[in-house]
Amino acid sequence: MKNIMIGTWAWGTGVNGSSMIFGKKQNPGILKEAFEEAVKLGFLHWDTAAVYGMGTCESFLGTMINEHEDIFISTKFAPTKKYRKGALTKSFYESMERLGRESADLFWIHMPNNLVLNLQEAIPLIKDGKIKNIGISNVSLEHIQIAESVLQKEGVKLAAVQNHFSLLRNDQQQIIDYCNDNGMKYYAYMVLEQGALSGKYSAKNHFPLLSSRNIAFPKSKFVKIEKLLAVMKLIADKYEIDSSQIPILWAISKGAVPIVGITKPSHATKLVTAMGVSLTEQEIDLIEKEATATGIRQQGNWEPQ
Repeated sequence: MKNIMIGTWAWGTGVNGSSMIFGKKQNPGILKEAFEEAVKLGFLHWDTAAVYGMGTCESFLGTMINEHEDIFISTKFAPTKKYRKGALTKSFYESMERLGRESADLFWIHMPNNLVLNLQEAIPLIKDGKIKNIGISNVSLEHIQIAESVLQKEGVKLAAVQNHFSLLRNDQQQIIDYCNDNGMKYYAYMVLEQGALSGKYSAKNHFPLLSSRNIAFPKSKFVKIEKLLAVMKLIADKYEIDSSQIPILWAISKGAVPIVGITKPSHATKLVTAMGVSLTEQEIDLIEKEATATGIRQQGNWEPQ
């Protein structure tokens, strides 16, 4: 299903891994079951990154994807603030080794740090067929246009943009439209705000205390989104789908390709069930109104804007 990318941020261990970010250690056996169920249901586009668990996510995913030749794999290089010559190339080959691949279907520059220099370093890998498609993440429209200019001079097209986009970070429509009008895919991450919009959590049952997502979305914010969650559940009940699918369907309706994290087989089942649903304009307007009423503009501490 090309209108969904499966995310694996919660799969890694250690630094920037599941326990640190999400406050929960994942069971590798259940993750493997989740992977197999998702692939069986047709979810063949998978997203990871070198910094997810500092390589552990890529390594774990690599043990599974090579049994499935039709898996589309997306991974990322996280540049430092100061440009380091050769760092992108080194990161690319280390990622490929962990993933057990010779090439990346989609390779991202994770942050716009030294964007021009890093794009120029990526060009030989693109022309050599190692990077089949190049994308940039956490970027502004200006960054996108700069990247297009750099790549076009080399006969290369910018393939994709990946930014934070959700009902609580609804400020991306201009970029989404620009991407769709210019032959690029716009991938939306944190559509569910790390679970805050899943319907599983509330002010009474909020995120694990010792987790980065609890710092970013404390109990006080859950109080502010109670009405939004209630409206989402009413719409979900109408279509007999899980509430967690409403923000995903909303993102699709806006022209984005959502990156949806799964850690259990049931997550994949809920996702495929919802893919036959299209929200009405009235439903979209209603949930956007309730989202705006929360007064929340959610932003990660890593985001440059």
